Amino acid sequence: MPTGPRTSHRVAIAGASSLLGKELKQVLEDRHFPAMDILLLDESVVAGTLAEAGGEPTFIRPLEQDSFENAQLAFFAGAASLAGPSFLAARQAGATIIDLTGALAVAGRAAAPAVGPVMPWIPSLAPVLPLLPAPGGDGSPKSVAYSSPGTPVIIACTLAAGLAPFAPQRIVVTLFPPVSERDQAGIEELENQAASLLSFRDIARPVFDAQVAFNLLASYGPESRPRLDEVRSGVARDVADCLAGRAPLPAIQLVQAPVFYGYAFTAYAEFAAGVPPDQLQAAFAKLGVKIAGPDEAAPTNVSVAGESEIHLARIEPDPNIARGVWIWGVADNLRLAATNAVRIAEELVAQTAK
Repeated sequence: MPTGPRTSHRVAIAGASSLLGKELKQVLEDRHFPAMDILLLDESVVAGTLAEAGGEPTFIRPLEQDSFENAQLAFFAGAASLAGPSFLAARQAGATIIDLTGALAVAGRAAAPAVGPVMPWIPSLAPVLPLLPAPGGDGSPKSVAYSSPGTPVIIACTLAAGLAPFAPQRIVVTLFPPVSERDQAGIEELENQAASLLSFRDIARPVFDAQVAFNLLASYGPESRPRLDEVRSGVARDVADCLAGRAPLPAIQLVQAPVFYGYAFTAYAEFAAGVPPDQLQAAFAKLGVKIAGPDEAAPTNVSVAGESEIHLARIEPDPNIARGVWIWGVADNLRLAATNAVRIAEELVAQTAK
């Protein structure tokens, strides 16, 4: 975390009962973010639930118009439908918004978003993709709302940024989302389907409208919302927004995996001339990516649980195409997304302390 005066801040987390909201609170505490108070907010159905913040018991409060009073930072996690109506309340209360739901990225594409300029930000990629000036802002960090991209966007942008110095002719990324990307409902659906199939019972499918247990899915059932192709399109748009023409756009595919946690991915990159894998690995290491050692096994979604970084196996040349390489990697989907949001907050605190 950037150093500077340890001024304490009042922080609000909307969507605190979601998996990502819980992870966000944990990362704030693990990184010793200077928060004098963490307000846990959520929809009324879970308001009153006993929780913990800063080692002290607390209750989740209902998300209301005045919930952000005196808050300097407002994080939004959980459902985009819950976050959208509360952005303006947070802005009017004077809080700087950091959104993890994706709703702000959509709002930012509007001609005049109600919360003012919206900027996507991945601090770990600053050496290649520094934060762009906000159009229409007054130059102060508080005049801007920040969209903290999700894990698939961070992965794809990191791959593009790491490969950019080598002028790749193409990058193709296939991502394998875990069911926890659909919050607790996704976890429960995989659990219930696995138990039902092992007991030869019919399966319930309210989330994916398809059999996700013991299966790989290139699409969800017709009743699923959002559909997998809609998720992929959203990821592609967010990647394009983050890269903003500063690195080559990767082609992106999503395949739903029957795992609870951890985003796995494989990528193929091709160059005009061969590039030694060691040079590629060094470029990724400069962006904070962890590279497996020569004698280490390739990382898995289980082995990276609780880790804040993207982990890569040793990069391998393609056996048929001399100018092509393959990349395998994984990341803890909740931890990576939450850490990015907290790093945004840390950077903002450092800027205001100057």
